[in-house]
Amino acid sequence: MADRFGVFSGEPLAQWLTAPSGGRMMKLLEAFTFTEARTGRLWSAPAGFVVDGASIPRALWSIVGSPYTGNYRRASIVHDKACVDFPTDGPERKAADVMFQAACRAGGCGAFQASILYAGVRIGSSWAKEKGLTQRDEANEVWLETPPEDRELQERFRALGRDLQVQEKRFVEDDPEAAVQRVDDALTRHGFG
Repeated sequence: MADRFGVFSGEPLAQWLTAPSGGRMMKLLEAFTFTEARTGRLWSAPAGFVVDGASIPRALWSIVGSPYTGNYRRASIVHDKACVDFPTDGPERKAADVMFQAACRAGGCGAFQASILYAGVRIGSSWAKEKGLTQRDEANEVWLETPPEDRELQERFRALGRDLQVQEKRFVEDDPEAAVQRVDDALTRHGFG
């Protein structure tokens, strides 16, 4: 069923990098691609490109998952490269985020998980940056207290997730474009759009 959403070039071949990256960075040893089924567009990350896993704000790791876990790992590689190519929110960044949703589905994520992940990258490309909510120092693995801006983001994201769960139950079809529109509508309803 993966070809309904798109096709990866295979499994990524990468090497873990050590300090000063804090051990989270990986370098691709060969090019890795995803061809999006809906548009036919080829998204690629070249050999030598450095990835940091899914760009999920640390504040959302307990809700969504951490950078290298889950069926979205391969999607994160081509999305990382697309974010480098299109760093500001606009039509191309939106296309990259929509591609991420399709790549998540191709990688094995269910419809709801892909929707939540898509919501996360849309938030990351617009609202969080406007508010100055960026990822923390990755070397700081343990926090004794969650900063107020992270608690706010967590609560708003949980509310958005509850809204999306209600929406997903109302729709039986698994149409990727309809799923993207439902998430975009929910982002607007929750003040992220």
